[in-house]
Amino acid sequence: MQKVELIATATFGLESVVAEEVKALGYTDVQVENGKVTFTADISAIPRTNLWLRTADRVRLKIGEFQASTFDELFEKTKALPWADWITEDAAFPVEGKSVKSTLFSVPDCQAIVKKAVVESLKQTYKRDWFEEQGPLYKIEVALLKDVATLTIDTSGPGLHKRGYRELIGTAPLKETMAAALILLSRWKPDRVFMDPFCGSGTIPIEAALIGQNIAPGMNREFVSESWPTIPKAAWREARAETHDLARYDQKLEIIGTDIDEEILKIARRNASEAGVDELIHFQRMDVRDIRTKKKYGYLICNPPYGERLGEWKQVSRMYGEMGKTFAALDTWSFYVITSDELFEEHFGRKASKKRKLYNGNMKVDYYQFFGPKPPRPSLVPPAE
Repeated sequence: MQKVELIATATFGLESVVAEEVKALGYTDVQVENGKVTFTADISAIPRTNLWLRTADRVRLKIGEFQASTFDELFEKTKALPWADWITEDAAFPVEGKSVKSTLFSVPDCQAIVKKAVVESLKQTYKRDWFEEQGPLYKIEVALLKDVATLTIDTSGPGLHKRGYRELIGTAPLKETMAAALILLSRWKPDRVFMDPFCGSGTIPIEAALIGQNIAPGMNREFVSESWPTIPKAAWREARAETHDLARYDQKLEIIGTDIDEEILKIARRNASEAGVDELIHFQRMDVRDIRTKKKYGYLICNPPYGERLGEWKQVSRMYGEMGKTFAALDTWSFYVITSDELFEEHFGRKASKKRKLYNGNMKVDYYQFFGPKPPRPSLVPPAE
């Protein structure tokens, strides 16, 4: 089967998590750089990675990479790439771009030159002067970094965080990809209780349910490359069949999502229903100060309010202190909290076992990890009679 070079783009700080996911799918030729994970695989990896990657932003097909410090260089080297191997005669192929620390800093000019070069390349293959661009979509990106141009085509369409279950509401909450990353970083196992006391519209508990039953995050959506004639329809059929074969629908889970806002809990229940996991999550209206449980060795993962607006810091820091007192009673549990508050540990009243720098959108945040004790191993010695 045809070999391709793919790039799974990643939010800064999550590259290693994306790389782990790529390797778990069986792809071993993996390189990790800032904001991206590059790997070589056969063409069936396009459907498989789009369906399975929980923490990547999107999957791009790499067409070529070269030095370019002049517009002539950019034009000639782009034109020399094998565009017709992928782009059909009737295809739409818009060009977007970005430039960082490069001589060619004008993104609109770079986009226009790449577009012209691709047209000239396709003219040579298809022997025509005009392209209607009414067919399948091949969105090209020219990314310049320190005078190195990387030319890719997007295989995903809408970003991979768009699983298809979440309503759009007010301010953007945590992206599904970030929620999945928080869970994967915690090393939570499906046999342990899972709780989110600030569940909002339910993203973290829903992603936990999908992970717990090994349900592919892209199972209920479509991807732009499904319409590409260059990818065999059988590859998509087989990849979708694999998502059904590998799902563990009989895996029992205990997932709890609480919030003080009953209206947002209604949205959470609807979102869980859309994702097909509503029976796996117990949503309940509750103040974080009232969290109590007799369950042992659970995992609590949350994205509490950050208090970004003026005047909210006092209120939020007080709430962090109350969280610290409430969570202290759950003495066998592990806690994971994402926040932009650099004094979180001070307010919480406890030093984290580990802290990881991440970005939620463009905001720098820290992921505070408090490891609880491991549960005792089951005794292998039969009880005395």
